[in-house]
Amino acid sequence: MTRRGFLLSGLVGGAALLSGAGSGRPPPAEADAPSGYATMPDVEPPGLTARRLGPTEGGLLFLAPFRGTGSADALIVDDTGEPVWIHRSAQLITDVRVQVFEGEPVLTYWEGERRTGGHGAGTGVLLGRDYRRVAEVRTGNGVRGDFHEFVLTDRGTALIIAYPTVTADLRPIGGPRAGVVLDNRVQEIDVRTGEVLLDWSALDHLDITETRMPLAKDANGTKGKAFDPVHVNSVQDDGDTLLLSARNTCALYSLDRRTGAVRWRLGGRRGDFALGDGAAFAWQHDARRQPDGTITLFDNHIDEPGDGSSRGLVLAVDEDARTAERVREYADGKTFGQYMGNMQVLPDGNVLVGWGSTPAMTEFAADGTPRLEITGIGDGSYRAYRADWSARPAAAPDVAMTPLPDGRMRVHASWNGATGVARWRFVTGSETRPVVAKTVPRKGFETAVTLAHSPNVIAEALAADGTVLGRSEPRVV
Repeated sequence: MTRRGFLLSGLVGGAALLSGAGSGRPPPAEADAPSGYATMPDVEPPGLTARRLGPTEGGLLFLAPFRGTGSADALIVDDTGEPVWIHRSAQLITDVRVQVFEGEPVLTYWEGERRTGGHGAGTGVLLGRDYRRVAEVRTGNGVRGDFHEFVLTDRGTALIIAYPTVTADLRPIGGPRAGVVLDNRVQEIDVRTGEVLLDWSALDHLDITETRMPLAKDANGTKGKAFDPVHVNSVQDDGDTLLLSARNTCALYSLDRRTGAVRWRLGGRRGDFALGDGAAFAWQHDARRQPDGTITLFDNHIDEPGDGSSRGLVLAVDEDARTAERVREYADGKTFGQYMGNMQVLPDGNVLVGWGSTPAMTEFAADGTPRLEITGIGDGSYRAYRADWSARPAAAPDVAMTPLPDGRMRVHASWNGATGVARWRFVTGSETRPVVAKTVPRKGFETAVTLAHSPNVIAEALAADGTVLGRSEPRVV
């Protein structure tokens, strides 16, 4: 797939606070669907392979693997690749991560329709620690949001991107006078009210000649073949400015929040900075200002497999001297992300790199030594993250039973999304005379035991200190 292949984006729009619970349950299984977990029979184990190479920071990993069917899963997994939370959706899911809303940690992601040309239309979702929907965010001012970015600010707002189809003069790059193009709108939305507080248009502030994308038969600025000259794929709140990454201009932009004017360009055809050795980048994603003032990004930097390794890149940017120098890079010399991808600097100095279109992620030590590799992430994951997350689902644990030929029964228990479960206690007998049949350590997403036959069974999720965190409904054989 070339650069013009599938490129992702972050979407949302006018918000609606919700009080009802999200089901967190998979959609009904197709009649010919393969069997999965006993407690979630229409859900296949994700099939991740983990290779532990050294100490990691801790916490959990957040992924959204694409599937060949067009559906996608949101996943929380541990360092062994074992799931903690599996969310199935008939729509595309991207950018699963932990953020903060009104002082509380929330799980956020984008969910919507995947459209041809590397963009989409959908909604930003916020879940509480019980996996109930706290809010949904949609773009305003008549445009549909896209899925490259959904980031919350400490002001109770969300920064999002939209890709509306408009007309523009493409003659400067050899196209028609009224070419059909994708504009890039960056909006800031009040999560509680849905009010649009900022609405920036790339085509109002960037010249069409900045694009690095050639006009081609499959995207030539004519009806049905919209040209994508800019392709914003990340936005960050950066004080009185916004920091943008635009893949198809191969540049980062600092925008004045008040006027929308471009303060500077880093990289691209009209870059304002002299780039030091190893500081040049192209077709990049996920630009972030770090607390120490450096700027990090995922440098895709290649056109075709075999051209080289992508990398996580750390740049020291001197805005007065207009210079940018490479500080560090994180690459394994073999893995590339032809599209998508991200870089996350972790609190202890480790760095997590999601390889995007290559379905893998790597956690590096600060010195670039690989610490953890996970592969098999579907058909790729737009981004990958690590974070602390503590959750107790509103839904009760699930239990499933299978009679065995010898008269005993095999009992499976899971609690999708629960953290802190150390052991499972299985209770049998009657309602008036319950019997603790067995207590065992939790073993991955689904724990199984063999018990003597009983007319019913209850599974209790226990914390390390023995506290009952959750209890299944009685399951009758």
